[in-house]
Amino acid sequence: MSLWEFVTDRWPRLAAEAYQHASVVIQCTLIATLVGVLAGVAVYRSPIGSTIATALASTILTIPSFALLGLLIPLVGLGVAPTVTALVLYALLPIVRNTIVGLGGVDSAVTDAARGIGMNRMRVLTLVELRLAWPAILAGMRVATQMLMGIAAIAAYAKGPGLGTEIFSGLNRAGAANAVNQALAGTLGIVLMALLIDGLYLLVARLTTSRGIRA
Repeated sequence: MSLWEFVTDRWPRLAAEAYQHASVVIQCTLIATLVGVLAGVAVYRSPIGSTIATALASTILTIPSFALLGLLIPLVGLGVAPTVTALVLYALLPIVRNTIVGLGGVDSAVTDAARGIGMNRMRVLTLVELRLAWPAILAGMRVATQMLMGIAAIAAYAKGPGLGTEIFSGLNRAGAANAVNQALAGTLGIVLMALLIDGLYLLVARLTTSRGIRA
């Protein structure tokens, strides 16, 4: 059986796993964005705080995914819980770092002008600083998403959802009929989804970033 025949024959199952894969990656990226932006906002004015936050997020990223999942299984069990926990932790670094860089790069003259027209600290942050830092934050989300697309496949080790199930099953059945096709179907599916989502990020960046910032 060719790869094309394998995919068309098992399309409903592969489509469901692809949806689960994309869903868990996108949801974890959004959770990590909420946590990462809040952390960045809390520390970006402090060089020491920024260094500590970035160092902590970097330390998490140095832990091999197999090892982190293995450590999480006794704590939260198998399935969605260790998958979401691991993916959110891995996504923090690019988002925290880019939030700090984006907010730190806002011209002080702009914030001074905003305060001069009567804006309080919260309004300056939400209406001026975060808007100007948005391209950097979105870039961090884009990097995190692409990174998680691959890591989510490894989460199949902890019975996580997604196309990693196909890859692990194919590798475990190496030498059997359609084992290579199964592993390839999962791998190529992840690559295609990563490219599609990356294109969506470019569209979102164009629609949500003002012309003045893009210029």
